[in-house]
Amino acid sequence: MKEVKIIGAGLAGSEAALQLSKRGIKVKLYEMRPEKTTGAHVTGDCAEFVCSNSLGSSDITNASGLLKKEMEILGGELIKIAYENAVPAGNALAIAREDFSRAVTQRIENDPNIEIIREEVTEIPNGNVIIASGPLTSDKFADAIKEFTQSEHLHFFDAIAPIVEIDSINFDKAFWASRYDKGEASYINCPMNKEEYEKFYNILTNAPRIEQHSVDKDSRYFESCLPVEVLASRGVDTLRFGPLKPVGLIDKRTGVENYAVVQLRQDNSAKTLFNLVGFQTNLKWGAQKELLQSIPGLEEASIVRYGVMHRNTFINSPQILNPTLETKKRKGLFFAGQITGTEGYTESIATGMLAGMNMAARLEEQEPAALPRETMLGSITFYITDSAHLKHISSRDNSVRYLPLQPINSNWGILPQIELPKKERKNKKLKTELLARRSVDILQNYVYSM
Repeated sequence: MKEVKIIGAGLAGSEAALQLSKRGIKVKLYEMRPEKTTGAHVTGDCAEFVCSNSLGSSDITNASGLLKKEMEILGGELIKIAYENAVPAGNALAIAREDFSRAVTQRIENDPNIEIIREEVTEIPNGNVIIASGPLTSDKFADAIKEFTQSEHLHFFDAIAPIVEIDSINFDKAFWASRYDKGEASYINCPMNKEEYEKFYNILTNAPRIEQHSVDKDSRYFESCLPVEVLASRGVDTLRFGPLKPVGLIDKRTGVENYAVVQLRQDNSAKTLFNLVGFQTNLKWGAQKELLQSIPGLEEASIVRYGVMHRNTFINSPQILNPTLETKKRKGLFFAGQITGTEGYTESIATGMLAGMNMAARLEEQEPAALPRETMLGSITFYITDSAHLKHISSRDNSVRYLPLQPINSNWGILPQIELPKKERKNKKLKTELLARRSVDILQNYVYSM
């Protein structure tokens, strides 16, 4: 009987399991939670969202939105469940995280082709295996992966934003709006004038942080998920051009465009919990409370979860993987999710889908297929498995070395570009529309020919 072992029931592992199951393939899905925790997860549910509850834009002229469309075309399972558990978030797809994870868990537990095994895996099993243990892979299993790959792990630090109760927000100061009034007014906005912002900035830049272990002090942050205190250290106005950007957010009661604005996004379906957008942090909890309560409208904020930081681990994919996500040295062994060097929820689900599809092909004695480069998912898997962009030639002595892989999420820069007429070359909207249309057309033809 055809059987696959999947290590990790996160987003990638859960998607891979469902892909295999619907093709009639038996799956043993291993998940160490809740018996062994990660320090970032809070439940034992499958596909738990750890940081933000947003999967990014749903508009296909946005890179993340195009990736979602590609998953729909390819028959993604978790993207359907995500839309079924969506909460208002303007043009973005945000989910009620507990409802989503519970729905995925029930789907997996009730699937006759999937057996979920609640125990830690410490060695890479024999046979057909998908490793989707995620960036929070346990130390013992990480050592097993390191031994198999014969290479050091790369890593960076990721941080989680605080969550507050809506009933503790002062709406005499806070207001509902989406930027530029696009879609439903689904974000809570806490405005600051210059004096309030400077007070907030002073607290932030002087707040005590949780000490990292000495071995981790030189570790990298992922650029699109920087802790708020790291952003603030780059200059007094950095936050006002980043997560506290005030443009397009005007309180209709006053008509004033504020100096800075803190946004909060719905976190659960009951609309009782909201997370602070862009407020990933490694501040000590007492300092977090002081900082949040310095924000107008959050003076009495009830914090149900403080921000925390965790170390993310990923493999050296250019050395280890083919664009199919199968390992170069062992057929029938695939990696998926953030451990491959992709970053983001949508990207994790998408790579889990591809690993599941290609594992099924392997079991049918077909060669696993890399997706066309013109697709977003095809470009992501090519990027993380190709070393050409990492090659660096020293200007001093012409020596060649390879830079470490940096985590990547969906973006237009990794796609093969379209040459526009000279007069249209600066028309970014037209360019993204053409790239998105090309991707959808090519992928639909690809699926039709399968």
